[in-house]
Parts: sequence; structure tokens; C-alpha cells
Amino acid sequence: MEKSGCKNMNEEDIKEIVRKSYAKIAKNDSSCCNAQTSCCQNTYDTNNETSKRIGYSEEEVKSVPEGANLGLGCGNPVALASLKEGETVLDLGCGAGFDCFLAVNRVGKNGKVIGVDMTPEMIDKARMNLRKGKYQNVEFRLGEIENLPVADGTVDVVISNCVINLSPDKKRVFEEAFRALKPGGRLMVSDIVLLSGLPERIKKNVQAYVECVAGAEMKDKYLELIEEAGFQEIKIIEETQFPIEDIINDPTAQEIIKTSKIAVEEAKKIPNFLASIRVSGFKPRYS
Repeated sequence: MEKSGCKNMNEEDIKEIVRKSYAKIAKNDSSCCNAQTSCCQNTYDTNNETSKRIGYSEEEVKSVPEGANLGLGCGNPVALASLKEGETVLDLGCGAGFDCFLAVNRVGKNGKVIGVDMTPEMIDKARMNLRKGKYQNVEFRLGEIENLPVADGTVDVVISNCVINLSPDKKRVFEEAFRALKPGGRLMVSDIVLLSGLPERIKKNVQAYVECVAGAEMKDKYLELIEEAGFQEIKIIEETQFPIEDIINDPTAQEIIKTSKIAVEEAKKIPNFLASIRVSGFKPRYS
């Protein structure tokens, strides 16, 4: 497999690329999924500042165990979910547990939070943070978001933060989320979408894929997939375009430009292709 680009990748190839990349993040405590941070220079403080820029409060970033916030994400799905006491929450692609720990503070002792991630190193890190924080009603499960290790109709809310875009089978992800939800349950996700087609050289680049760029779906198609899974009352709560300077000046983005042999002027157009959206949807109470 080529380092700077992959041709004819199948779904398992893509999953393995993402799994290995996030295993490295878990080991290094660094983010490779946020255009505003550097994989090499990310620190605890930088992760917190990044999270505050994308919608988390000062209180939230300081309320979780150190190491839970890796600076990954493109929004705050917990803030959108309007979580209630006693609810069961499922986090798709939970990483080191950041959103799970925020969610459990809202659902209380009678609620439950389940985090699912396909990277063993991330699950190990999340469980270590679980022990540090002494949480009683949070559980982390190793598994793929396309095949959730969760029973039918058992959760009230599904959240996800900048993860579904990395899946090569988003249709399946939304179908699985729908299956896991109770009737009347809700979906609340933050994700990256395309506003127009990416240049082919960027789309084929492995690093770009894990940067939440090449795996992104067109916005209209993304919403269509949610609807096809059975969700209703689908709406974009917030949409934000990426600032050009945050992408061009980031060392990680510069590496993508270098390895993909993309002209700087062409790279400056990349933010015009991307947006961060926060989306909600509901599973009907009656079929």
C-alpha cells in the first residue's frame, strides 16, 4: 500500500487505515482529525482550546479526566442532545471517552452511556480514563459502527463527533443507529460534509482520509442517507465552513499538500469544499 495515496481501496483497507491512524493517536495523545491542531504539537492545553473553539465550554473540558479529550471532533453533540436524567446514550466512535464522560454527567446515576470504537488502543485508553474518573455507569465496547455491539431498541440517544464521515459505509452506520434506538429515540451528530466534489488527488490520499476530508460525503447525500435509514424530522442545526488559514497553515495539512503534490493555490480552495454540520433526527414512535 502506498504511503501517500491508495488506489482501489476496499472497505476493509479503509477501516484498517483509520484503525492504525487512530491507534497512533491514542498512543501519542495527539489529534489527526482536526484541521486546527497539529499531530506533532498537540498538548493537553491545545486539545482543550480546540474543543472550546468547536462548541465545548470551559467547564466541560475541565470536567473530564486528563487524557480523555484528544482534540478530536468538529462540534459538540452532547450539547445538542438535550440529554435527560435516566436516558441511555450511545456514542459512535467514542475515542478516549470525552463525549461519554460529558454525557454521563447529564443522564445521572439512573442513566447509562455506551461508547463504541473499533480501535483497541482507544478502548484501552477510554477504560483507563473511566477508572481515573471513577465513573459507575459508562461502558466501552470494542466494535465497528457499521455493526454495533448493541441490542435492538435499547438506547434513547445516539451521538457521534466527526467519525461517521470516516466510515466507508455510512448508509450502514445510520441503519445501525436506527436499529439501536428505541421508538422515539433521537440521533444527534456533528460531522464533516462536502459542499462540492473534492479533487481526485486529495480524495485518494490516505492521510487526507483520516483528516476527515476524503471520507466525507456530499451534504445532500449525507442527509439523504439519514432519511433512508428511517429517521424523520431531520435538520441541520448548525453549519460552519472551515477557515482557509486554519487548514493551509496547519503542519498536518502542509504534509498532505506535500505528499499529494498539490499546489498551494489549489490547496487554498480546499475549505470551499468542506463544512462542519450538526444534525438531528428522530426515530418514529410508531412504524
